[in-house]
Amino acid sequence: MIDKKKLIRAAIQAREYSYSPYSGYCVGAALLTADGKIYTGCNVENAAYSPTNCAERTAFFKAVSEGERSFCAIAVVGSPKGALTQYAWPCGVCRQVMFEFCDPESFNVITAVSEEIYEERLLKELLPLGFGPDNVK
Repeated sequence: MIDKKKLIRAAIQAREYSYSPYSGYCVGAALLTADGKIYTGCNVENAAYSPTNCAERTAFFKAVSEGERSFCAIAVVGSPKGALTQYAWPCGVCRQVMFEFCDPESFNVITAVSEEIYEERLLKELLPLGFGPDNVK
């Protein structure tokens, strides 16, 4: 069972590390593995823009680089600096990374403005007809 409040809380904490001097849009993510570990990430901007990395991908790359390959859910929070005021759904690139490592039928994507106020979707709803590992076999 997914402890959504714990996962959202971890994403909110990760958001504190956001490096977003250009956009001012601070994002945190918390990725839950099948065995219950949580990997966090924040967005890291770059003056050249294209090297910028989203919070979701930061969390995934940290987890994958440590041997994780099985994931249940991710919580994402983001809005302009200060209090959370809006939902921050993952961008298309992040959805594609999720599709690489997650079962779209069961992977939960949660976005929140607080531990109590959140929305949740399955990855298949956010990236229908996605292109994944099975397409290149």
